Amino acid sequence: MQDEGKGKIFLPVMAELWQETVGWQPDEQQQTKFQRLYELILEGNQKLNLTRITEPQEFWEKHLWDSLRGIAFLLKDNKTPADELTSSSLQILDIGTGAGFPGLPVAIALPHATVTLLDSTRKKIAFLDSLIPELSVENVKTLVGRAEQMRGDRQHREQYDLALIRAVGSASACAEYALPLLKPGGSVVLYRGQWTDAEATELAQTAERFNGKLDTVEEFTTPLTQGIRHCIAVQKVSSSQVNLSRKTVSSPT
Repeated sequence: MQDEGKGKIFLPVMAELWQETVGWQPDEQQQTKFQRLYELILEGNQKLNLTRITEPQEFWEKHLWDSLRGIAFLLKDNKTPADELTSSSLQILDIGTGAGFPGLPVAIALPHATVTLLDSTRKKIAFLDSLIPELSVENVKTLVGRAEQMRGDRQHREQYDLALIRAVGSASACAEYALPLLKPGGSVVLYRGQWTDAEATELAQTAERFNGKLDTVEEFTTPLTQGIRHCIAVQKVSSSQVNLSRKTVSSPT
């Protein structure tokens, strides 16, 4: 939707769809931040190749809704007080954040959690560093690097409660990057399109090597275009002391 008087393009609010599909909806302040994020991404696109998804409804579905669908279990209205306490102390790592997805929408939706945006491309992190103050989100950090290099760093190893990976890469490789960074009991959520039994088998085997287990595979459809999506959760069962010095495939960042 466009305000012809000002030439400003507005994101759809979609309050009912948020509620029906995620069990949550943004308040007025969060909606304002989503709108500002959209505007800043459009501005950044003029200098950097951030995203091809720029039409308002498509941006809402493929960047905002998709990002938050992966953490729907933290957003449900029927959370208990214990759940609220847990979510308020979460350390979340967005691996391969790119233009800030899913990490920035997650940070806006969970203002009491701390979200670290990780990417290997310095220009993209520099853009996010300039964007974050404009959004007035104080619970976001940025980091230039690769997940497979961070695994042996005491500052990051087993320091995160939740890792999110929406970037391209095999599911087993993504789990291999993420699990050493998670605290015991933490989880990594992998955002996928299609999903096969063969991928599930390979992922389960990789997770076991890193003291993890394949927890849930959730299939759903996107609310506007009815595309097939999956969110795969892998849980870190216990502390892992594996040899991380061997060569691995390229990071999804």
